[in-house]
Amino acid sequence: MKSDVSTPSPGGVAPPRTVQPNLGLELVRATEAAALSAGRWMGNLDRDGIRTTAGNAMWEAIRGVHMNGSIVIGEEPSSAPLGVGQLAGDGTGEAWDVALKPIDGSTLVAKGLPNAVSVIATAERGALIRAPVGMYAEKIAVGPDARGSVDVTDSVENNLQRVAFAKKVQVSDLTVVVLDRPRHEALMDQVRQIGARITLLSDGDIAAAIMATLEGTGIDVMIGVGGLPEAVLAACALKCLGGDLQCRLWLRSRDEEEKARAAGFEDVRRVYSVDDLVGGDDVAFAATGVTDGEFLHGVIYHHFWAETESMVFRSKSGTVRHLHTKHHYALKSVEGAHRKVR
Repeated sequence: MKSDVSTPSPGGVAPPRTVQPNLGLELVRATEAAALSAGRWMGNLDRDGIRTTAGNAMWEAIRGVHMNGSIVIGEEPSSAPLGVGQLAGDGTGEAWDVALKPIDGSTLVAKGLPNAVSVIATAERGALIRAPVGMYAEKIAVGPDARGSVDVTDSVENNLQRVAFAKKVQVSDLTVVVLDRPRHEALMDQVRQIGARITLLSDGDIAAAIMATLEGTGIDVMIGVGGLPEAVLAACALKCLGGDLQCRLWLRSRDEEEKARAAGFEDVRRVYSVDDLVGGDDVAFAATGVTDGEFLHGVIYHHFWAETESMVFRSKSGTVRHLHTKHHYALKSVEGAHRKVR
């Protein structure tokens, strides 16, 4: 893996020490802003208000990031400040593709449930696959110790047997995270029949894929159907962490097949790997917890300040940074925090 630090020249004289900045450390300010803003709405059942306040906060923060970014995975409509095709950053420096989701799990925030996060990622210009909102995919994700063991076209049983073999455990030792959706009833029945454990999430499959990749979460595999844009964001994180993800389009009708082809997916049966979804070798990813979860704590508010927990990954340097941050300006978001956003 490439180092961020320059190496000595052949003549033996070391060039000036130049360390490339980690863009993720700037991006995390945007996820922190979204989390601090949306966290005030936890449990109030207003999903639209949560999305709006998080989006506005992320947009304000991302405008100051030193990059020439173009949003390729974003919000709808495209005319929105964080919509696809909009610029991100202050327009200086290198050109980047940007993928973001101010809240992954707005339902979780609205109901006061765990594992809601704010996420953003960058990759070299042209490196991210364009995935329209509303397009779905079958997915399976694992961590580095089971890399190469999954096949989204194979049965649940065969996949879990290979994962267990790679991790040197029994299938009954595995914990599989699945989104709690009616479409997953048959899948969950298969998992139960072979003896693996199941944990359900009501929302947030980006967090689910990361949980399956990081040590210490208690999750071994993420499997099921979710949004294709979320698969791209998850792939950004997994590319930095060395995890494995495969997906293929989940199309229920001829009309959906035609829409997929019109969006540029000519082979609707193609299987996409992490490298297919995210090209290049310089990917940065940042996530901040909004509500408590298996890999990130949610925002905690105090008198005149607040705490956030974030993680920043970078593929080029292989770094994983865990950030606990105190925000003494947090009360700026208190006034009007529970008003309806129009």
